[in-house]
Amino acid sequence: MPELPEVEALAGYLRQRAVGRRVDRLEVAAISALKTYDPPPTAATGRTVVDARRHGKFLDVVFDGDLHLVVHLARAGWLHYREAFPSATPLRPGKGPIAVRVRLDDGSGFDLTEAGTQKKLAAYLVTDPTAVPGVAKLGPDPLTADLPTFTERLRSRRGRVKLVLTDQAVLAGVGNAYSDEILHAAKLSPYALTDRLTDDQLAALHAATRQVLGDAVARSLGQRAAELKGEKRSGLKVHARTGLPCPVCGDTVREVSFSDSSLQYCPTCQTGGKPLADRRLSRLVR
Repeated sequence: MPELPEVEALAGYLRQRAVGRRVDRLEVAAISALKTYDPPPTAATGRTVVDARRHGKFLDVVFDGDLHLVVHLARAGWLHYREAFPSATPLRPGKGPIAVRVRLDDGSGFDLTEAGTQKKLAAYLVTDPTAVPGVAKLGPDPLTADLPTFTERLRSRRGRVKLVLTDQAVLAGVGNAYSDEILHAAKLSPYALTDRLTDDQLAALHAATRQVLGDAVARSLGQRAAELKGEKRSGLKVHARTGLPCPVCGDTVREVSFSDSSLQYCPTCQTGGKPLADRRLSRLVR
């Protein structure tokens, strides 16, 4: 799933390439992807792209006249920028992975696509981004939240720190991959309880969050959309590296699997050398 750094990089790429271009046509191929009907897709025609922003994991393409195309890419969605489209023929609904296409006046544009069968990509055409339910509920941005704000938000939810970090109402933009990386950098178990974290641990977690996300954004900015997934993988130390040596201490990276996700961690760096039990099989090792 695209998280804060990738969405920030996509917004940055659109600011470089699409701002100043006029929309020729906004086409919706996956009817279920468009969650709004007023204004209609035709309202984007003739508008100029004036900005691209990020709200947590939401991408916000801003057109003149206070019109926004707000997109959540979900688990399997992505943005593909096209310097030219192979055909001027409008998309046929229900055909292929393309959910939404935006054609610009210089012949370029971008497709919002979604792989797989679980079609959860969501697009909203709105006059105010806060009209999107997911945006309205977002917590503060972790790149700008100071330590008191960060501490207050983490302590506002009692639970395992891995789950609290990925709660978008607590902090906006952190997902499964970067929460693994943040907890590794902070030397914290993903099962640590937020109400038992000391002030020093919260300070370390805050610093790790800023560092991991900030470094990922710095690596990603300037990359083409097609290059971002590879860039993300190259910067990961524990996530998706089960069985490989931890680059910090050399211990073997371990995994805990759940019904629809998994987490990765280093026992030496994070859990005092103890492997975490799979919660599906036995009680948790804290």
